[in-house]
Amino acid sequence: QVQLVQSGGGSVQTGTSLRLSCETSGDTFRGLTAAWFRQVPGEGREFVAAMRPTNSNPYYADSVKGRFTFSRNSLQNTVFLQMNSLTPEDTAVYYCAAGRPITSTLRRDSSYAYWGQGAQVTVSS
Repeated sequence: QVQLVQSGGGSVQTGTSLRLSCETSGDTFRGLTAAWFRQVPGEGREFVAAMRPTNSNPYYADSVKGRFTFSRNSLQNTVFLQMNSLTPEDTAVYYCAAGRPITSTLRRDSSYAYWGQGAQVTVSS
């Protein structure tokens, strides 16, 4: 069973940075696509970023491109989301996910079977 354990998050001011981590046992991310989604109350999960197990260039949502960076450690058991230049529009609960989506479904939350517990990110102006 794949378990994803998140850490990071918190409350920060506009323009600052945060880093989220998502750890799993073994080298799970060697064989699965990892992704980050976020959700605000009353809405569905919004795609943020994803990375294939082949360690190709990450995919990003247009809203975070150039500000967020998705990376993975060499042991393939932890992924990170470095979030810079945060704005209040980035306020949400952030979830890491893992699964085997095909390219056309990479940005759909339904394509991922495994989820972290979520981390609140609050950005104040």
